[in-house]
This record gives sequence, C-alpha cells and structure tokens, in this order.
Amino acid sequence: MNSLIVLPILLPLLVGASCVVVWRYVAAQRILTLAGSIVYLAVAVVLLERVASEGIQAVQKGAWIAPFGITLVADMFSAVMVATTGVVTLVIVVYSLGTMDRAREAWGYYPLFNILIMGVSGAFLTGDIFNLFVWFEVLLISSFVLLALGGERAQLEGAIKYVTLNLVASAFFLAAVGILYAMAGSLNMADLSQRLGDVAQPGLVTTLAILFLVAFGIKGAIFPLFFWLPASYHTPPVAVSAIFGGLLTKVGVYALIRVFTLLFLNNVDYTHTIILWAGGITMVTGVLGAVAQYEFRRLLSFHIVSQIGYMVMGLGFFTPLALAGTVFFIVHNIFVKTNLFLVSGVSHRLHGTYDLKKLGGLYRAHPWIGMLFLLSALSLAGVPPLSGFFGKLVLIKAGLGIEQFVLVAAALGVSLLTLFSMTKIWAEAFWKPLPDGTAVKAPGGGMALLLGPIVTLAVLAVVMGVAAGPFFALAQQAGEQLLNPESYIRAVLGARGGS
Repeated sequence: MNSLIVLPILLPLLVGASCVVVWRYVAAQRILTLAGSIVYLAVAVVLLERVASEGIQAVQKGAWIAPFGITLVADMFSAVMVATTGVVTLVIVVYSLGTMDRAREAWGYYPLFNILIMGVSGAFLTGDIFNLFVWFEVLLISSFVLLALGGERAQLEGAIKYVTLNLVASAFFLAAVGILYAMAGSLNMADLSQRLGDVAQPGLVTTLAILFLVAFGIKGAIFPLFFWLPASYHTPPVAVSAIFGGLLTKVGVYALIRVFTLLFLNNVDYTHTIILWAGGITMVTGVLGAVAQYEFRRLLSFHIVSQIGYMVMGLGFFTPLALAGTVFFIVHNIFVKTNLFLVSGVSHRLHGTYDLKKLGGLYRAHPWIGMLFLLSALSLAGVPPLSGFFGKLVLIKAGLGIEQFVLVAAALGVSLLTLFSMTKIWAEAFWKPLPDGTAVKAPGGGMALLLGPIVTLAVLAVVMGVAAGPFFALAQQAGEQLLNPESYIRAVLGARGGS
C-alpha cells in the first residue's frame, strides 16, 4: 500500500497529459481537471489517515533500495501538506471554471495547472535532495508559463522578475546539491542526515547550510530576497494569483523546514539564529509594505511575505511547540490567503478594478461577500476564535518559553498592523460608498462557482479555530517527527537507519 504515496504525483501528471490529448476540447479539459482534483483530494485524505494511524510511509522506486534509488516519503508534515494541497486544488479548479477566460483555457491553462500541482506534490513527497531540485524546476517552468499566459504587459514584466530571481535561486540550489554530494557521497535525505554528522570539516557543512538558506530563502520570499513576489503575484488572473499566493511560496518554506530539521543540525545555535532573525525581519518588512499599498492583490502579496516570517520564525525557535505551531500556521495561512485572493477576484468582477480607492459599496450591495471577507481577514490578523489566532498563540507561547521577547513583541506588533491593513481594505472596498456614486454591478452568471470555494475556505478558517484540537494534534505529531528524525530515517533506510 506504500504505492499510495505515488498517486499525488501520478494523478495530476495523467490528468495534465490527458488535457493535452484533448487540447481542442476545452470542456473536456475542465471535466478532466475537476474530476482529477476530486480524486486527488480523496487520495490525499487517505494518505494522511494512513500516516496518522500507521506512521511514516516510504517507498523505493526504480528497483533500487535506499539510499541509491528514488525515494518517496510521507511523514506527517508532508502528508498534511499534500492534504492541504488537495483542498486548495479543488477550490481553485471550481473557481477557475467561473472566472478563467476562454483564451487562456484554450492555450493550456488546465494542463499547466495540473503540472504545477504535480510539482508541488513531488516536492512535498520526495526523499532525495536532487529530486527536490527537479520538482522545483517543474514548479518554476509551469508557474512561469501560467504567470505569463495571456501576454499582457504587466504579466510579462512580473513574469520576467519572477523567473529571473528564481533561476538565481535554482543556480544556488544546484551548486549546493553538487557540493553536498561531493562532501557526503549521497543525496538521499535520510542517509545525509546520518552522514553529515561525520564530515571532517563541520565549518564547511555550516557554509553549505547557508547556501541552502539563500536558495530556499529566495524561493520562499524571505527578507531580503522577497522583492520579486509583490512585483509578480498580482499580475495574472486571480485564480493563478490565489494558487501562487496560497500554496506555491509555501513549497520553499517546506523545503527550508525539511533541510534544517533533518540535515543541517551540526551548528544549530548559528544557523537557526540566522533563520530566527530573518523570520522576524521578514514579518516586519512585509507588513509595512502591505500598509503602504492601495492595490488589493499587491497588498495581499506583501502579506504573503509577512506571514512567511511567522513560519520561518517558528523554525528558528526550534522547539516541539514551535514546530507544531509552524505546521498549523502554514495550513491556516494557505486556506486564508487563498480565500482573500478569491474575494479580491469577486470585487474585481463587480467593479472591474483592484484599486482600493476606486472600490466601495460592496457590503451594502452584497453583505455576504463582506462577511466572507471579514472571516478570512480577521483570521489572517489573528483575531479569536479564528484559525489565525490559534496559530499565532502557539508560536508566541513557544517564543515566550525560550525568552525570545523581542521577536514575540514584533509578532504581536505585526498582527496589529495586519489588522490595520485588513481594516483598510474593509473601509475602502466594502464600507465606503462608490467614489463616483454609482451602484455596484450585478454579479452576473456563474457566481455560485465563485461563492462555493470562498465559503468552503471561510468555514475552514472558523473550524480550525473553534475546533482546533484535532488539527493541532496532527500538527503536534508533525512537529515531533521533525524534531526527532529517527523515525523518518528508519522508515527510509530500514534497520540500518535505526543502528
């Protein structure tokens, strides 16, 4: 049954290939992608249940045993991320059916979307550092084309910035992988976890750790390497912005957490202190950028940066509670951030603009849209009893437990500024009347396809806060496995891993 691990990679590949086969029939591509996303979510839930009940799952492909072959591993962290990907994939597909224009659909939107999800799944499930690089490149190629699809000037400008900086990150990543192999003679992450402790030059391992930090810092949009993100994520159609903003950047954070809990543990006081303060500065700079914005999606893009700071800070704290809080916070943020982008798409449909100064009257005309926005906005700011409150509470408690008072104060201040910027969106887009005094447009047909995903994600933000226990139990299990990687090593390497 370990072959179940392969399905989250194989399914979107097959669906994407099938969409290419029926290239001329857009309706068939829609049906295939929707059906594929439903099956993907079902598989992801089964995989999560299997990991929760039976422990870490691992499978070796290519008729080679670890550490020589292709290894796929599903621990609790990766299983949670795959399940979260399944939820987001399904809601974005449904939303795309109601918003994506026919030109982009005809030029490969659905095949590219499926290849993107394949790359995300591969990155979460790979047990090999070189294959992690390969999946990042799959992500880069598909996301670049999705970003540029349509050929609008703003898109092309954003896509060039996006791909240029990410290619630089890929160069750092590939160089780091080459040095790592020369140093340790292996690329299997479980095997590397054992070998790196025996390297004769521990200073070189630390230097290599910083090289990986730079590579993943660019891909994860950490200070000072984040400036490509707010320059690009607001340019494509809103469904693409939502999958990028909600999910894509978290792959970089996932990789950062994976290598700095499994591989680079020889000099934690040095490496994780850098990570800790990078997270704190990322929080502050991101939210200050958001406060200054009046373009709906650009404001949300800066908040992506700010919220990534919380995740990186949790890794820097490097305690069981902090890592559990980080996992919980990542899932919460994926749901909430995706939803805020989807709401921005509804406001654009009703007004034809993302400029907050030109928006207004949404609450009076469509109060349900306003309430759905508030649920996600207040959750992002950490207002109880929503999911963001619980995630931030755990991280702040973890910080207080190790006396990181400055960073805790920064996290609380960033929450207040997040609330301020969310209040600005509410006041400009929802509360004030339209600047020209005209009425808000009718939503038009297909609104149910937009409303369903937004309601689903808003409900999840409420449930993860009000009934946080089961979700946090999974996050705790993930945090414990990350901090104590022996079970991961044993699942991959067998008896040799436990020696």
